Amino acid sequence: MKSNKLYMQMIFIVSLIAMLGSLYFSEIRLYEPCEMCWYQRILMYPLVLLSFIGLIKNDANVRIYVRAMSGIGILVSTYHYALQKIPALGESANACMGVSCTVQYINWAGFITIPLLALTAFIIIFILSFFIKKD
Repeated sequence: MKSNKLYMQMIFIVSLIAMLGSLYFSEIRLYEPCEMCWYQRILMYPLVLLSFIGLIKNDANVRIYVRAMSGIGILVSTYHYALQKIPALGESANACMGVSCTVQYINWAGFITIPLLALTAFIIIFILSFFIKKD
């Protein structure tokens, strides 16, 4: 189906931009990722490969894996964003190793942080995965 290909392309582009964005922040801006950031990367980076393979092979079944990984990514990103923005939760974040998970390297407009950017990407990918129909 033509529409499946379009949605898979969109998932690929969103996940690729998210991956390149995270690499930009860590490798060029030299922001050290916290533990929760690593979990989000573990969930986002394979989405680039999965969506690319699904696009090349025209395999609609990839939507299941994309949906599962982006769904978990939504939960992780939401929790990480809550750690940063809700003081009571942030105080209990002492379990993070190395860099604190409450560190806000960017805070655009007072609410846009790196976990919110990841959350936005995961939500877009999750929604797009529901538009892919089984062949």
